[in-house]
Amino acid sequence: MASPIKRTKRGVPEGLWLRCPGCQNAIFRKEAEKRLSVCPECGYHFYVSARERIEQVLDTGTFEEWDGGLRPTDPLEFQDKKRYDERLKLEQERTGLLDAAITGCGMIRARRVAFGVTDSAFLMGSMGSVVGERLTRLVERATEQRLPLIVVSGSGGGARMHEGILSLMQMAKISAALARYDREGGLFISVLTNPTMGGVAASFASLGDLVFAEPQALIGFAGPRTIKATIRIELPKGFQTSEFLLEHGFVDRIVPRDKLKSEIARTIDYCGK
Repeated sequence: MASPIKRTKRGVPEGLWLRCPGCQNAIFRKEAEKRLSVCPECGYHFYVSARERIEQVLDTGTFEEWDGGLRPTDPLEFQDKKRYDERLKLEQERTGLLDAAITGCGMIRARRVAFGVTDSAFLMGSMGSVVGERLTRLVERATEQRLPLIVVSGSGGGARMHEGILSLMQMAKISAALARYDREGGLFISVLTNPTMGGVAASFASLGDLVFAEPQALIGFAGPRTIKATIRIELPKGFQTSEFLLEHGFVDRIVPRDKLKSEIARTIDYCGK
């Protein structure tokens, strides 16, 4: 009698499933991607890159990048575990970005807008001189061309410590540009995603005429663990989530990712821009 044929056991291909941080269920990656990287079970919003945000929010093929050649430098010759210039090089190779923000213009349901997005994958989306300069120029062009302004923030790092006071100056610089934009009657819609923290939350991200947020996004200045350790009291349930901030008037509306494009277009029409 012939011996049975031994078959090689095939495993599940790597990367086919995701573990959802929200409900802890294993979900089919393609199903989540079909839903714009949102869990089909609990609605948890996964991280998406700046380029993916552009594809999700703007009409296909309409994005024109502005100031894409601006590169960060190391004016303070900062060093922690690595030199800052080395760290920048590694981040650029890993993410394919020159810095943590992409800016430009495009169409949202055939409405031309100035559009910016920060990416938490690049040094936690922290705001250095290049991020500040790109966003400031974006606001100034929106002012000159009388365009609605949309900025999607995903910045968990706040102001970038590697650039010291030069980084902190960007908070005031962008805010001043937004004040001029407001005086000219511009419409600024700020979209907060997980996470939006530190100097970003304390400046331009909070200055929108309308502030939208994705569900369950972490939004604030210092993180909840830091606050709890400092004031030594128990924090309210859901503290610093977009739902908590909506209840307390910091956020105007929570908008799921699949509704964001339509909601922005509707708002632009409603405001007559």
